[in-house]
Amino acid sequence: MFEEALIASLCTQPLLIVVRPDASDFQGVSGRSSLLAQIQSLHEAGLRHLEVAWVDHPSWCSFVRNVQQSCPDLQVGAASLTSFKAIDDVYACGLSFGMSPCLDSALLQRARSLGILLVPGVFSPTEMFQAMQQGCSLVKLFPAAQLGVDYLQSLRGPLGPLPKVIAAGGLGVDDLEPWLAAGHAAVALGRRVLGSEGIDPTLLHWVVDVCPKCYR
Repeated sequence: MFEEALIASLCTQPLLIVVRPDASDFQGVSGRSSLLAQIQSLHEAGLRHLEVAWVDHPSWCSFVRNVQQSCPDLQVGAASLTSFKAIDDVYACGLSFGMSPCLDSALLQRARSLGILLVPGVFSPTEMFQAMQQGCSLVKLFPAAQLGVDYLQSLRGPLGPLPKVIAAGGLGVDDLEPWLAAGHAAVALGRRVLGSEGIDPTLLHWVVDVCPKCYR
Protein backbone atom coordinates (compact mmCIF):
# COMPACT_ATOMS: atom_id res chain seq x y z
CA MET A 1 0.00 0.00 0.00
CA PHE A 2 2.85 2.40 0.69
CA GLU A 3 4.11 1.82 -2.86
CA GLU A 4 0.83 3.23 -4.21
CA ALA A 5 0.95 6.12 -1.74
CA LEU A 6 4.53 7.03 -2.69
CA ILE A 7 3.71 6.90 -6.39
CA ALA A 8 0.74 9.21 -5.77
CA SER A 9 2.92 11.61 -3.78
CA LEU A 10 5.54 11.65 -6.54
CA CYS A 11 2.83 12.68 -8.98
CA THR A 12 2.41 15.92 -7.04
CA GLN A 13 6.14 16.50 -6.58
CA PRO A 14 8.25 14.26 -8.85
CA LEU A 15 11.50 14.92 -7.03
CA LEU A 16 13.62 13.15 -4.43
CA ILE A 17 16.73 14.61 -2.83
CA VAL A 18 19.42 12.13 -1.80
CA VAL A 19 21.86 13.09 0.96
CA ARG A 20 24.85 11.21 2.31
CA PRO A 21 25.81 12.12 5.91
CA ASP A 22 29.47 12.06 6.90
CA ALA A 23 31.38 12.00 10.19
CA SER A 24 30.67 15.67 10.95
CA ASP A 25 26.94 15.11 10.53
CA PHE A 26 27.03 12.16 12.92
CA GLN A 27 28.88 14.32 15.45
CA GLY A 28 26.03 16.83 15.41
CA VAL A 29 27.91 19.67 13.73
CA SER A 30 25.43 22.52 13.25
CA GLY A 31 25.35 25.83 11.43
CA ARG A 32 23.74 27.16 8.27
CA SER A 33 26.01 25.09 6.03
CA SER A 34 25.45 21.80 7.88
CA LEU A 35 23.59 19.01 6.13
CA LEU A 36 20.75 19.05 8.64
CA ALA A 37 20.31 22.82 8.22
CA GLN A 38 20.17 22.43 4.43
CA ILE A 39 17.57 19.68 4.75
CA GLN A 40 15.52 21.93 7.04
CA SER A 41 15.72 24.75 4.49
CA LEU A 42 14.47 22.45 1.74
CA HIS A 43 11.70 21.22 4.01
CA GLU A 44 10.62 24.80 4.72
CA ALA A 45 10.67 25.50 0.97
CA GLY A 46 8.23 22.62 0.39
CA LEU A 47 10.34 19.57 -0.40
CA ARG A 48 8.36 16.37 0.18
CA HIS A 49 10.72 13.44 -0.45
CA LEU A 50 14.17 12.81 1.01
CA GLU A 51 16.48 9.81 0.95
CA VAL A 52 19.28 9.48 3.48
CA ALA A 53 22.00 7.22 2.11
CA TRP A 54 22.67 4.34 4.48
CA VAL A 55 26.10 4.33 6.09
CA ASP A 56 27.38 1.56 8.34
CA HIS A 57 27.76 3.84 11.34
CA PRO A 58 26.23 3.56 14.83
CA SER A 59 24.86 7.11 14.60
CA TRP A 60 23.10 6.72 11.26
CA CYS A 61 19.71 6.02 12.84
CA SER A 62 20.15 8.96 15.22
CA PHE A 63 20.78 11.29 12.30
CA VAL A 64 17.70 9.97 10.51
CA ARG A 65 15.57 10.50 13.61
CA ASN A 66 16.85 14.08 13.92
CA VAL A 67 15.74 14.70 10.34
CA GLN A 68 12.31 13.20 11.04
CA GLN A 69 11.83 15.28 14.18
CA SER A 70 12.95 18.57 12.65
CA CYS A 71 11.16 18.04 9.32
CA PRO A 72 7.85 16.35 10.17
CA ASP A 73 6.27 16.83 6.74
CA LEU A 74 9.12 15.15 4.87
CA GLN A 75 8.66 11.61 3.61
CA VAL A 76 12.03 10.20 4.63
CA GLY A 77 13.47 7.01 3.18
CA ALA A 78 16.89 5.43 2.84
CA ALA A 79 19.22 5.08 -0.14
CA SER A 80 22.15 2.81 -1.01
CA LEU A 81 20.64 -0.33 0.55
CA THR A 82 22.70 -3.36 -0.44
CA SER A 83 22.73 -5.58 2.65
CA PHE A 84 20.46 -7.16 5.25
CA LYS A 85 22.07 -4.95 7.90
CA ALA A 86 21.04 -1.87 5.96
CA ILE A 87 17.47 -3.16 5.65
CA ASP A 88 17.38 -3.91 9.37
CA ASP A 89 18.59 -0.38 10.20
CA VAL A 90 15.83 1.05 8.02
CA TYR A 91 13.32 -1.02 9.98
CA ALA A 92 14.84 0.07 13.30
CA CYS A 93 14.44 3.73 12.28
CA GLY A 94 10.81 3.20 11.37
CA LEU A 95 11.27 4.22 7.74
CA SER A 96 8.68 3.03 5.26
CA PHE A 97 10.78 2.95 2.11
CA GLY A 98 14.28 2.58 0.82
CA MET A 99 16.10 2.33 -2.47
CA SER A 100 18.83 0.08 -3.74
CA PRO A 101 21.24 0.69 -6.62
CA CYS A 102 20.68 -2.90 -7.74
CA LEU A 103 18.05 -5.62 -8.12
CA ASP A 104 18.42 -8.35 -5.50
CA SER A 105 15.62 -10.83 -4.82
CA ALA A 106 16.83 -11.64 -1.31
CA LEU A 107 16.86 -7.95 -0.33
CA LEU A 108 13.37 -7.47 -1.76
CA GLN A 109 12.07 -10.42 0.26
CA ARG A 110 13.75 -9.22 3.45
CA ALA A 111 12.28 -5.74 3.06
CA ARG A 112 8.81 -7.05 2.30
CA SER A 113 8.90 -9.35 5.32
CA LEU A 114 9.48 -6.25 7.48
CA GLY A 115 6.80 -4.17 5.79
CA ILE A 116 9.34 -1.93 4.01
CA LEU A 117 8.98 -0.78 0.42
CA LEU A 118 12.32 -1.42 -1.30
CA VAL A 119 12.64 0.23 -4.70
CA PRO A 120 15.24 -1.71 -6.72
CA GLY A 121 17.74 -0.20 -9.12
CA VAL A 122 17.63 -1.45 -12.70
CA PHE A 123 19.97 -0.85 -15.61
CA SER A 124 19.33 -3.39 -18.36
CA PRO A 125 16.17 -4.67 -20.08
CA THR A 126 16.71 -7.97 -18.27
CA GLU A 127 16.76 -6.27 -14.86
CA MET A 128 13.66 -4.26 -15.73
CA PHE A 129 11.85 -7.45 -16.76
CA GLN A 130 12.94 -9.28 -13.63
CA ALA A 131 11.72 -6.41 -11.44
CA MET A 132 8.35 -6.57 -13.21
CA GLN A 133 8.18 -10.33 -12.62
CA GLN A 134 8.81 -9.75 -8.92
CA GLY A 135 5.87 -7.40 -8.65
CA CYS A 136 7.70 -4.08 -8.48
CA SER A 137 5.44 -1.19 -9.51
CA LEU A 138 8.19 1.36 -8.86
CA VAL A 139 11.85 1.02 -9.88
CA LYS A 140 14.92 3.24 -10.04
CA LEU A 141 16.81 3.63 -13.31
CA PHE A 142 20.46 3.82 -12.26
CA PRO A 143 22.79 5.33 -13.33
CA ALA A 144 20.37 7.28 -15.48
CA ALA A 145 22.81 9.82 -16.94
CA GLN A 146 24.82 7.04 -18.58
CA LEU A 147 21.71 5.59 -20.20
CA GLY A 148 20.23 8.81 -21.55
CA VAL A 149 16.85 10.47 -21.43
CA ASP A 150 15.40 8.37 -24.30
CA TYR A 151 16.43 4.98 -22.89
CA LEU A 152 13.13 4.38 -21.12
CA GLN A 153 11.14 4.86 -24.32
CA SER A 154 13.27 2.25 -26.08
CA LEU A 155 12.16 -0.35 -23.51
CA ARG A 156 8.42 0.23 -23.91
CA GLY A 157 8.18 -1.53 -27.27
CA PRO A 158 9.74 -4.90 -26.36
CA LEU A 159 8.63 -4.98 -22.70
CA GLY A 160 5.20 -3.36 -22.90
CA PRO A 161 3.80 -1.39 -19.94
CA LEU A 162 6.58 -0.59 -17.50
CA PRO A 163 6.61 0.15 -13.78
CA LYS A 164 6.85 3.76 -12.68
CA VAL A 165 10.48 4.79 -13.05
CA ILE A 166 12.61 7.12 -10.93
CA ALA A 167 15.65 8.42 -12.82
CA ALA A 168 18.74 8.62 -10.59
CA GLY A 169 22.48 9.00 -10.95
CA GLY A 170 24.43 11.91 -12.40
CA LEU A 171 21.47 14.26 -12.93
CA GLY A 172 21.04 17.91 -11.99
CA VAL A 173 18.24 20.44 -11.70
CA ASP A 174 18.40 21.21 -15.43
CA ASP A 175 17.55 17.56 -16.10
CA LEU A 176 14.24 17.66 -14.22
CA GLU A 177 11.99 18.91 -17.00
CA PRO A 178 13.39 16.83 -19.92
CA TRP A 179 13.47 13.59 -17.92
CA LEU A 180 9.96 14.11 -16.58
CA ALA A 181 8.71 14.98 -20.06
CA ALA A 182 10.25 11.72 -21.32
CA GLY A 183 7.95 9.72 -19.04
CA HIS A 184 9.90 9.24 -15.83
CA ALA A 185 7.76 9.34 -12.70
CA ALA A 186 10.36 11.29 -10.74
CA VAL A 187 14.00 12.36 -10.69
CA ALA A 188 16.41 11.84 -7.79
CA LEU A 189 19.11 14.46 -7.27
CA GLY A 190 22.12 14.25 -4.99
CA ARG A 191 25.61 15.67 -4.78
CA ARG A 192 25.15 18.28 -7.48
CA VAL A 193 22.47 20.23 -5.58
CA LEU A 194 23.75 20.21 -1.99
CA GLY A 195 27.20 20.81 -0.60
CA SER A 196 29.57 23.00 1.36
CA GLU A 197 28.49 26.03 -0.69
CA GLY A 198 24.85 25.48 0.21
CA ILE A 199 21.77 24.57 -1.78
CA ASP A 200 21.72 25.09 -5.52
CA PRO A 201 19.43 28.15 -5.90
CA THR A 202 17.89 26.69 -9.06
CA LEU A 203 16.70 23.75 -6.95
CA LEU A 204 14.94 26.08 -4.52
CA HIS A 205 13.38 27.93 -7.44
CA TRP A 206 12.05 24.66 -8.86
CA VAL A 207 10.59 23.52 -5.53
CA VAL A 208 9.03 26.88 -4.66
CA ASP A 209 7.95 28.26 -8.04
CA VAL A 210 7.99 25.68 -10.82
CA CYS A 211 6.64 22.53 -9.18
CA PRO A 212 3.52 24.09 -7.58
CA LYS A 213 2.41 25.45 -10.96
CA CYS A 214 3.04 22.27 -12.92
CA TYR A 215 2.33 19.33 -10.64
CA ARG A 216 0.21 20.21 -7.60
